[in-house]
Amino acid sequence: MGVYLKDGNWFIDYRVSGRRKREKIGPSKALAETVLKKRKIEIAENRYLDIRREQKVKFEEMAQMYLELYSKPNKRSYHSDVDLVKTLGKHFNGMNLYEITPMLVEKFKAERAKEVSPATVNRALACLKCMFNRAIEWGKAEINPVMKVKLFRENNKRIRYLEKEEIKKLLDNCCEHLRSIVIVALNTGMRKGEILNLKWRDIDFKRDIIYLYQTKNGERREVPMNEEVKSTLIKVRKVIESPYVFCNQNGKAYGDIKKSFFTALKKSDIIQFRFHDLRHTFASHLVMSGVDLNTVRELMGHKSLEMTLRYSHLSPDHKKRAVDILGRRMDTFWTLGEIAKDHKELTVSQLLENTVVV
Repeated sequence: MGVYLKDGNWFIDYRVSGRRKREKIGPSKALAETVLKKRKIEIAENRYLDIRREQKVKFEEMAQMYLELYSKPNKRSYHSDVDLVKTLGKHFNGMNLYEITPMLVEKFKAERAKEVSPATVNRALACLKCMFNRAIEWGKAEINPVMKVKLFRENNKRIRYLEKEEIKKLLDNCCEHLRSIVIVALNTGMRKGEILNLKWRDIDFKRDIIYLYQTKNGERREVPMNEEVKSTLIKVRKVIESPYVFCNQNGKAYGDIKKSFFTALKKSDIIQFRFHDLRHTFASHLVMSGVDLNTVRELMGHKSLEMTLRYSHLSPDHKKRAVDILGRRMDTFWTLGEIAKDHKELTVSQLLENTVVV
């Protein structure tokens, strides 16, 4: 029996009735040692199976462990998880984990759907599912009741972007630190988590590049800076010894900017808009400016062109430009054909060799 560290997490190793058991506990060695002692007592008193089957672990107790031991050290969405746990707590606080059944989760799903969008409900279900997965790994639960619950179908084609006048209004109504964050979002397409976690060491002012190492798809991304972004970042107030670009006076990275962003939107009379829609605004204006979709895909960090194609309709003339190019080529071909009739010694192919089609 013992505890050991693997890939940044502590595991416990013990035997029950001659069979080896291993459990992943998390990043806390102290917790791993405590759980191992508990397992020893359960085995010695022949209570191991019964206690494992009906552990009286309250939802709120597990939720706190999940936030502190898993979400905070491992996820960029920690602050979102805090809000999701509060929402889930209104339905499940006071209940033991083994009392939360698929039917109760379905009930939560149905009731919550009356208040918010399907996507918001799905985020809460995903958080609950992840929490139960950790509970199983840590020996706090036997089954995950969310596994049998279907998520809502989401409409990911929604595109809400700001017009130029709205952008000016929003920037005028942002407080100082928020204005810099919004400028970076509008000019780079970076996600909120990527911006709030941005460190000075990730910015190359000589090459005008921002390096992102923690992205949604797990791949490193290079984000080019235009002059607007560069000058904005240079003017950001620096806090000595803090690695973060956007932080409070104590050097701690901003956990969330939801309140200040909502205030700026309200002052600007902008409705039905989220911070993530600044990313849509970035992509939409690129397309409307004539930038090709593959370049937009690379700037957005999309793995496939499919995600970027949703912006194609914003360039109403991009298909027309394509057929116009073909039309000009055809006109040239037909014109040369007429010339060839008059100059029988020359073929269309010979004429084309000496003609540049634009």
